[in-house]
Amino acid sequence: MLQRPGPDEYDDYYGLYIQQVPDGDVLETLASEIETTGELIARVPSELETYRYEPGKWSVREVVGHVLDAERVFAQRALWFARASPDALPGMEQDDWAEVSNAGERQLADLFAELKLTRMSNVAMFRSFDDESWLRRGIASGCEFTVRSLPFILAGHEIHHRRVLEERYLSAGT
Repeated sequence: MLQRPGPDEYDDYYGLYIQQVPDGDVLETLASEIETTGELIARVPSELETYRYEPGKWSVREVVGHVLDAERVFAQRALWFARASPDALPGMEQDDWAEVSNAGERQLADLFAELKLTRMSNVAMFRSFDDESWLRRGIASGCEFTVRSLPFILAGHEIHHRRVLEERYLSAGT
């Protein structure tokens, strides 16, 4: 079981996500939390898929599209760093990505199906890492991360956005 990363293993900003991850095996958390998110997505009425709780905010579809994009980006970072690449990786400007992602035009069920497949693939990749890989470090978005911090960030990022969907979209839109 992976130890929770220390504060020197990620930028302070990402502590928001890491603190939301429950104690226990983070790889099991990644596998189970996606199921919890799926249960929430299944409850979203079709008429709320394009709902925005305020002008300029993402729709429900775009939130799920963002979680999907982040899943891929952070998993790529984990692989990059685990393979000891010396090159720094660029950042991801989430609003720019969301604007051109076409998530708003896709069906929510399709977005979630893709997210779940991506998550399961990432869990398999994480399970392949050896002890040495988890401690490797790399730079992305100008910040240093350990490989170990990235599954915690992914899990916490999903939990955070699921809570946003529950509190700002589903409770307000129904």
